[in-house]
Amino acid sequence: MKKKGDIADTEKKIWEEYLKNPKDLFDKELENKKSFNQIKRYRFDLHGFTLLEANTKIRELIIYCQENNFKEILLITGKGLHSTTDQNTYVSKELSKLKFAVPQYIKTQRDLSDKVFSIEPAQLNDGGEGAIIIKLKKL
Repeated sequence: MKKKGDIADTEKKIWEEYLKNPKDLFDKELENKKSFNQIKRYRFDLHGFTLLEANTKIRELIIYCQENNFKEILLITGKGLHSTTDQNTYVSKELSKLKFAVPQYIKTQRDLSDKVFSIEPAQLNDGGEGAIIIKLKKL
């Protein structure tokens, strides 16, 4: 009588061959990777940029990304925690920080706002409060 844990050598060989090339199994991870990569996204980090430098770079990025068929721009702005604007009473505490100033700049520039479909806060896994996603219109 065979024990419950004993497997015949032929069954082991069949199982090992099957594991090498399982044609009837669906790989969920592979499917998730395909759907994730369908969104063509450009990522750029603005840490260390001044407001003027950031605005210039944003203009370049939006034009470049739209011409190269990117659907989104993941823009890392930072949360503004290390900003020194809080010390100056004549500077806006919100609009001087990139996370607030960049969307405002895009909205006020007609040539840029015509290229942008929406500006949204990033999801937590994309940077959360320290990032924004700019969705672009198709050419």
